[in-house]
Amino acid sequence: MPELSSKVSIFTDSVIRRMTRISEAYGAINLSQGFPDFDPPKEILDALAYAAYNGPHQYTFTYGSYNLRSALAKKHGKAINRTIDPDMEVLVTCGGTEAMMSAMMTICNPGDNVIIFSPYYENYRADTILSGANPIIVPLNPPDYSFDKQVLEDAFRNNVKAIIVCNPSNPTGKVFTTEELEFIGHLALRYDAYVITDEVYEHIIYEPFHHVHMAGLPDMFEHTITCSSLSKTYSITGWRLGYLIGPEKVIESAKKVHDFLTICAPAPLQEAACVGVNFGESYYKDLQRKYTEKRNYFCRRLDEIGLRHNTPQGTYFVMMDISEFLSMDKFKGWTDLQFCEWMIMEIGVAAVPGSSFFMEPVNNLIRLHFARSMDTLDEVLNRLEKLGRYLHR
Repeated sequence: MPELSSKVSIFTDSVIRRMTRISEAYGAINLSQGFPDFDPPKEILDALAYAAYNGPHQYTFTYGSYNLRSALAKKHGKAINRTIDPDMEVLVTCGGTEAMMSAMMTICNPGDNVIIFSPYYENYRADTILSGANPIIVPLNPPDYSFDKQVLEDAFRNNVKAIIVCNPSNPTGKVFTTEELEFIGHLALRYDAYVITDEVYEHIIYEPFHHVHMAGLPDMFEHTITCSSLSKTYSITGWRLGYLIGPEKVIESAKKVHDFLTICAPAPLQEAACVGVNFGESYYKDLQRKYTEKRNYFCRRLDEIGLRHNTPQGTYFVMMDISEFLSMDKFKGWTDLQFCEWMIMEIGVAAVPGSSFFMEPVNNLIRLHFARSMDTLDEVLNRLEKLGRYLHR
């Protein structure tokens, strides 16, 4: 048979989705793939029911229905204090995953360099490779996952086309400060590079932290491509609705990439989702309150069990340190992947091996998430008590 593309040999399948498949095979509770186990708001479901019987059911404009683009332009424009043109500066995509891929394919030529902070959401490295670019890794340093300014500027000196900034960050839950974002923006302007932001978790932030939009900083709109999704904010991960917002020159070109990748996002789902995008501030405050309650409860119980972890500033992810386990005779020589597979089979809880998020040789972290009902979290934590007992033998 003819050889396959050399690109596909450089990265693996999604470790997150792999852990989900193993979790389902063993009937574990899945805290690996980050989707809620509770329903979207009733108003959105009612709008979906209406669309099911009244349409639209055929192709919509390839770059998104006018209603959804207008709602997104209004919402994002208010957030960055700028008027957004729904026709020229907004593109609706099939999820945030396609939004990022469309952005990368729009701006990157083969051989271009793109900065990625490590740890990173696993898609970013694959997106870079698939678009023909070269990833340049800049570490985020624990425990606060800050970056070294000199290291970052040294990376920018490599004729960089773009930097990807996930804010709040998956998997660490880090929220970038205004000062950090201003420094990144300063380098992007100085070295004439784009900032591609992934802001999927912008509404899942914990006090006293707050979200700052890169595109809203002085002089940054023309250098920023904002990628986001409706999935996490409205608990509709299966609807696959994402979007790009950015300067007209970028969005007009991204429309061509998107058109030949997927044509358009699902028409009836776009109309139903408009209801959510038009929600008032009370919805987002309630969302923050709900996830704050889950985070605090989950982290408190992990502390009581004796499991070491970080406390996220945003997102619904927790990084748990398994160093103590890997030093035990039972687990000696194991990788984090082997530990996660054992957890699924013996503890009944699925996590993601942290090594899938790092370019560095990190083997002592796993990622859990708490976007679950309180009843499910109770069951998860009861199961994790069995894991904790290994620490006291």
